[in-house]
Amino acid sequence: MAKQEQVLIIEPQNELKFRGPFITPVTSFLKLTNPTTSYVCFKIKTTAPKRYCVRPNSGVLEPKGVISIAVSLQPFEFDPNEKNKHKFMVQTLIAPEGKVNLDMLWKEVDPESLMDSKLKCVFEMPVDDETPNPTAPSELTTASDETRRIGDSANVNHDGGELAKAAKEVKHLRAEESCLRQENLLLKEELLQLHHQIYTGSGGTAQISSTTPVPTPVAAVPSILYIGFALGMGLLGILLGKFLL
Repeated sequence: MAKQEQVLIIEPQNELKFRGPFITPVTSFLKLTNPTTSYVCFKIKTTAPKRYCVRPNSGVLEPKGVISIAVSLQPFEFDPNEKNKHKFMVQTLIAPEGKVNLDMLWKEVDPESLMDSKLKCVFEMPVDDETPNPTAPSELTTASDETRRIGDSANVNHDGGELAKAAKEVKHLRAEESCLRQENLLLKEELLQLHHQIYTGSGGTAQISSTTPVPTPVAAVPSILYIGFALGMGLLGILLGKFLL
């Protein structure tokens, strides 16, 4: 007896694709459409039941009804060199009239009344446009050399900038040193002038030169006090003399 033709419309028809990476569950969908006026029972089978989770995996599709089946591939370590032989099969049959017990129906079904459609599983990995081309090592080497050259140039520029900065600081320090020397000379001249004025006011005859040791201004203070004290005593003697006479 010839095999019955599938009454449901199954999308996709031949391949069930799963797109990686496969580090988390990856879900693909089957769409079942019943174009007939009869109730149709369906059941989903796979050659790798431990690798997939199918919801729902069986049921009854009403006339003109549509249902979406979620097929989830569990995480695994993908090997592109490993040939994938996983397959799915959608089995269907026209539901008998009256109340239906699906578990008993699939156990007691006549194989000649079954309709089935097979789909193979296809694993796809996403293409990374930024992944370097392994067939062009010379280009990678050139790019690496160029990166190294740019890095060396940046280091040279950095060192040159540090040297220029250090030279600028040295120049600034030298200018400050020159200013301090000039201020020191001015202070010495002012100190010499101050000493000269003190000696001139006290009747001193000492000459001050740049080679003569300069006494401190404090040394001139006792001389002025002695002169004032002598004048005071002289005036007191005169007054006492007039009073006694």
